[in-house]
This record gives sequence, structure tokens and C-alpha cells, in this order.
Amino acid sequence: MISAYLDYTLLSHTATEAEIISLCNEARKSNLNSICINSCYVKLAKELLLDTDVKICSTVGFPTGSASTESKIFEAKNAITEGAHEIDMVMNLGLLKSKNYISVMKDISSVKKAIGKTILKVNIEISELNKNEIVKASQLCIDANADYIKTSTGFSKSGATFTAVKIIKKTVRDSIQIKASGDITTLEAAQKFIDIGVSRVGLSPNLKLRKALLRLN
Repeated sequence: MISAYLDYTLLSHTATEAEIISLCNEARKSNLNSICINSCYVKLAKELLLDTDVKICSTVGFPTGSASTESKIFEAKNAITEGAHEIDMVMNLGLLKSKNYISVMKDISSVKKAIGKTILKVNIEISELNKNEIVKASQLCIDANADYIKTSTGFSKSGATFTAVKIIKKTVRDSIQIKASGDITTLEAAQKFIDIGVSRVGLSPNLKLRKALLRLN
């Protein structure tokens, strides 16, 4: 069932409480895998999804990834305390492009160590990277013991592409899971990403998608 692959995402800095409530209700009705939201709404989402199997994923260091490791750790641990089941952190691309790979790996591994068995997704923002940088970023995620590589925040030049996902998949094979996100607006597009090897797909609410999700039941 495709719903098991889907993360319903609302990360706009203007997202209202009413929109988060709607997001949670729609995720509940369609039995989606999870919702992905900013940390300020985790406590609200926990109350709304308490009696469901829908997981809550909270962002950390979003959307630039340039926050200190210490602040990422604090934000991640606080989100988990308030009810998050998964953490979605953004890679520090400035350090990556500086070729300071040890610091990039330590940033990720420190967050992973701090949150233990909680799933950690690392957003590498593919639209800001060339092919070699995508390969290196993917390798660093493996070395740092992340659980997922995520393609995009949705706040940069573009979102997930089939080409980038294929590069990531060829690099990591089955050693880490992949989440495609950003500019994916239909179930048909989501299925294509699943077919080339992703384990999760991030979708943002829109009218056409809402109607398609309702038909999943």
C-alpha cells in the first residue's frame, strides 16, 4: 500500500495551528506513515495523533543546516521529549563545500548519538550540490550512522529529481534508506520514486492530492 511510504509535510514558516490540525486529520484518515512538521508544533501533533499509528517527524537545523551541532542536539532532544518519533536534520552544506568532511560527519553522528534509536534523516539539499558532492554527502551520511538520506527541504532551487535519487541509490545501495521530498505533488510521481528505490516520499498538501489520498481508504 503506497500510504506506508508517504510522509505528509508542512514546513512553511507561516503554517498555522489550523493547518497543522488539518494535516494531522488528513494523515489520520489516509493512514499515512508520518507527518513532517517544524518542532514548535510537535506537542500539538502528539495530542491529535495520540491514538493512531501516524508518526511525527520534527525538523532540526531547518532549513539551512548551519546551526551549531549543540543547538541541533538540543532541538532534537526537545522534540523527542515533546513527542517526535523521527528527526529530520539538515546537513551543513557550507562545511561540505569547504571539504571539511570530518566536521560534517561529526555534526551528524553527534546528533545520532544524542537521540539513540530514534530515526535520523539527513537532508542533503541536492539542488545545491553537483554529482560528486551528492556522492560524498551520501557517503558521509552512512559513515555517521544516519538512518535516511533525504533529498530536499523544499526551500531551495528545486526538490527531488529522479537523476539525483538514482545517484544516491547507486552510491549507498542498501546500506541506508532514502527519502525523496520537494516538488512531489501527486501519488503517481511518488510511486515513480518508490519504484527506483526510495523508502519514503514527502508530499505537501494540495487539493488534487487530498482527493487522491481520500481514495486510498
